[in-house]
Amino acid sequence: MPITVDIDVMLAKRKMSVGELAERVGITPANLAVLKNGRAKAVRFSTLAALCEVLECQPGDLLRWEAGEDAEREPAAAGADGDRAPATPT
Repeated sequence: MPITVDIDVMLAKRKMSVGELAERVGITPANLAVLKNGRAKAVRFSTLAALCEVLECQPGDLLRWEAGEDAEREPAAAGADGDRAPATPT
């Protein structure tokens, strides 16, 4: 997946443990580990907001897009407002 989660970086900067972060955010350490290790398929905005509040950071400090093999194979999907259309051969 081309989205990388950098929670480890923020934990180190804040000198905070995974257990402490999980407790303060209100999620289980197991669910935080899934997110932290890049195995999550989605994250709720409420969880992202809580992470940012506790870590005193912005969403962009936790999430990063990296171009890669997966990004090249998956065509862009049309957005809800129709601003992007999938690539179609002509």
